[in-house]
Amino acid sequence: MKNYLTIQKEDFTEVKVEEPQSPYGFTYADYLTWNFKERIELIRGKIFKMSPAPSVPHQKISINIENKFTIFLDGKPCNMLHAPVDVKLKGKPFRKKKLRDDEITTVVQPDIIVVCDQEKLQDIRSVDGAPDLVVEILSPGNTKTETKYKLDLYEENCVLEYWVVYPEYKQIHVFILNKDEKYSKPVIYESGENIYSVILKGLSIPTDEIFKL
Repeated sequence: MKNYLTIQKEDFTEVKVEEPQSPYGFTYADYLTWNFKERIELIRGKIFKMSPAPSVPHQKISINIENKFTIFLDGKPCNMLHAPVDVKLKGKPFRKKKLRDDEITTVVQPDIIVVCDQEKLQDIRSVDGAPDLVVEILSPGNTKTETKYKLDLYEENCVLEYWVVYPEYKQIHVFILNKDEKYSKPVIYESGENIYSVILKGLSIPTDEIFKL
């Protein structure tokens, strides 16, 4: 007989799913069988409820960034993708290995990603491994705990550049991975400045154009 588990905690959505077979929690194989009304992410084997549908300002900011990336990346080998797209993260020991679906316990859906390694785009269902650049646009529902989870997660998986966009304050915090595979103190870009990318050399975007609604 199959055992079922109902999850209802402060940080998690309420769902009724078959108990995980893996001792490390739920896996991508489990994730593929679910059909939830709400968007979720899988972080280290646990189900996380995502924020409600993005607000209009959130979507406009996302489109503004996407448009700038699209123009800059035209004719270049890197690819930009946007949510919803599944990104499978494998953790430090397995970053460069090919894992089965039932071995992957972290699947996230960042707002915008840039992937330069074409091998990571061979699976039509998902991105297999860490993007080179991740952009997360915060919503009012995002908590400090959630933000810290994502920062640690992207650092562990060696996302080279991580942008955190704060629409309320019109700020963008840019984290760059250093030689020790740790994020340096963020560079904070504010209204009236130009944001630069270390990974996408030559990219420069006026922040006022990002926050233009």
